[in-house]
Amino acid sequence: MRRVCFASLVAALLCLGAAARADEARNIVIGGAVEHPLTLTPAQLRALPPVEVSVTQQTDHGPVEGKFRGALLWTLIGRAGLADGPGKNAYLRHSILVTSGRDGYAASLGEGEIDPKLEGKQVILAYEKDGAPLADMRLVVPGDAHASRGVQDVATIEVQ
Repeated sequence: MRRVCFASLVAALLCLGAAARADEARNIVIGGAVEHPLTLTPAQLRALPPVEVSVTQQTDHGPVEGKFRGALLWTLIGRAGLADGPGKNAYLRHSILVTSGRDGYAASLGEGEIDPKLEGKQVILAYEKDGAPLADMRLVVPGDAHASRGVQDVATIEVQ
């Protein structure tokens, strides 16, 4: 009896620890070549103006299709402020590396892809798919035929 109770207690404590780590991992850190490095919580992301994008993309595990809702990546970068440095059109030299907290998977975008003055692609950090909350934040890049830049469990966004 004692062994069963002890095992249940240990399992419960491990679950609580895992839940606490999961909540911490959901915060997103924006850093690199920015004026104001940020750490954003899921609640802060949801408070930003929502954008909905519909995608149909292939993955290595089959097709992904759906309507995603989230905050524009451009808005997040704007909150942190780009540190442009000297030179004509210095801002065009930036790339943005988005990394997963789960497995370290990363994908890169050029600033010109998301800048509204240029391509203006509506890349979002999604928190919902088809009206249901996602377990973690996901980078959604509409227009990509393959979802290879669809980073799941986004932990960091680094402007380079």
